[in-house]
Amino acid sequence: MENLISLVNKIQRACTALGDHGDESAMPTLWDSLPSIAVVGGQSSGKSSVLESIVGKDFLPRGSGIVTRRPLVLQLHKIDEGKEYAEFMHLPRKRFTDFAAVRKEISDETDRETGRSKGISSVPIHLSIFSPNVVNLTLVDLPGLTKVAVEGQPEGIVQDIEDMVRAFIEKPNCIILAISPANQDLATSDAIKISREVDPKGERTFGVLTKIDLMDQGTNAVDILEGRSYKLQFPWIGVVNRSQADINKSVDMIAARRREREYFASSSEYRHLGNRMGSEHLGRVLSKHLEVVIKSRIPGLQSLISKTIGELESELSRLGKPIAADAGGKLYVIMEISRTFDQIFKEHLDGVRSGGEKIYGVFDNQFPAALKRLQFDKQLSMDNIRKLITEADGYQPHLIAPEQGYRRLIESSLICIRGPAEAAVDAVHGILKDLAQKSINETTELKQYPPLRVEVANAAFESLERMKEESKRATLQLVDMECGYLTVDFFRKLPQDIEKGGNPTVSLFDRYNDSYLRRVGHNVLNYVNMVCSSLRIAIPKSIVHCQVREAKRCLLDHFFAELGAKEARQLAKLLDEDPAVMQRRTSLARRLELYRSAQSEIEAVAWSK
Repeated sequence: MENLISLVNKIQRACTALGDHGDESAMPTLWDSLPSIAVVGGQSSGKSSVLESIVGKDFLPRGSGIVTRRPLVLQLHKIDEGKEYAEFMHLPRKRFTDFAAVRKEISDETDRETGRSKGISSVPIHLSIFSPNVVNLTLVDLPGLTKVAVEGQPEGIVQDIEDMVRAFIEKPNCIILAISPANQDLATSDAIKISREVDPKGERTFGVLTKIDLMDQGTNAVDILEGRSYKLQFPWIGVVNRSQADINKSVDMIAARRREREYFASSSEYRHLGNRMGSEHLGRVLSKHLEVVIKSRIPGLQSLISKTIGELESELSRLGKPIAADAGGKLYVIMEISRTFDQIFKEHLDGVRSGGEKIYGVFDNQFPAALKRLQFDKQLSMDNIRKLITEADGYQPHLIAPEQGYRRLIESSLICIRGPAEAAVDAVHGILKDLAQKSINETTELKQYPPLRVEVANAAFESLERMKEESKRATLQLVDMECGYLTVDFFRKLPQDIEKGGNPTVSLFDRYNDSYLRRVGHNVLNYVNMVCSSLRIAIPKSIVHCQVREAKRCLLDHFFAELGAKEARQLAKLLDEDPAVMQRRTSLARRLELYRSAQSEIEAVAWSK
């Protein structure tokens, strides 16, 4: 069972090294899940004396006002033999055999964190004491509760101390050691008051009564110690500490323990309780209870650690790996991230991801609808037909069919198709840009490097812009080709006037009558509709060839070509990372190491049991 306390000690030390000491943090915290014993008491309650009695050494700072201004995690390790010594976690290679030096180091380390302003801090000091005269136990000594700030301390320190103490003891894994002086009314005890707030049923509170020997003559603490005045789940334990005169004379702690045993054994009021009184008994009870609690928490702790490891690994994966130091490594990272983006973009076009279907919507709905909305009636009005045919004939009227007039009418109508054709190119370009932006947002690695994200986005948009211009040129060429060369077979199949009984000798002016012009307009409209049907098929093919397929084939080719010419400094600039992300990754990696180490330690102890 002693291995369990050592295990928690080791994990607590690692937590503090990582800055995980249970305060508010965006990081998962292991500290809060570890069972611990927090020592709570008001000033002058005898809290320091109780701890020193358990340890058997005089090592805590003393003085007026608030002396304990940082939590002190006191880890006691029982050794079989040898000289007693102490170690601080912040001084790992230094052993203290002089406990007066331990006291001074606690004060100095407190000032290093809080300054000499007498403020407080929640960052704990870790002190390990190795002695044959202790039990395996871990205690957290919290600042003493007070009602008045002394000179030189911040005005809000009274509330700050209460908030810190409450933050520690309200956690369900915290065992509360509530220190109360017997020579004061228990109803005014600061320790009992705050313990009752967080543990109203007294299920995790141990009551310790100090200064029993200083009670007024004729009074005793039997009602409290037997649980009649204030009942807790665990029996109250009374202790007799050294007096101030004993402390001033540096009375040996071992001798003080002996006198404490003699006091309870010889006192008529407490003789019947003597076997469960005293600081030695308190240490044994707390050690045994802590072992039981730790053992009961191990399954839940293992589950929490496994779950947190998965969460940490997932977030680290999302944040990406640290940047390589050499230029080749940086270039490789940039290429891999860019290819990831390119692959996501292709998946959108190929239907693996959504978005590509919008392009078909342009070809199947938007473009045909735009063609249907073209108002050829304006081009083929009677007045416009008569005007264009007359102008095309010039001084010599046409003999059979107004060929030049036909050409002009067809050209003026087909030119209208350029508008829907350009609009289709622009619509597909807009969709491709949206898909590129969506792909950038979906490329997790690009979030890690904002400069690279901007560069890849600009490169993709520039490529799409070039493809759009090429597509527009090719698409409009299709329209221009239809304008520049008419399909002769269409006109050869048209019935001639003479075959319809027409009389070529009729007056020239009769050739421009409404019936004749309507037939010309009808023929032109049929031809234009035939061309529209042809272009409705050809223009989507041109757009896909020039824009969609090219975007799939070589969206970032120009960017990759430029990368090869960049210097190491320029590559490094592309991989400039948000400092907050770098710090977050480092913190997560260290925390993941802590959790994995804790997992191995706990599993080793669990298997050994």
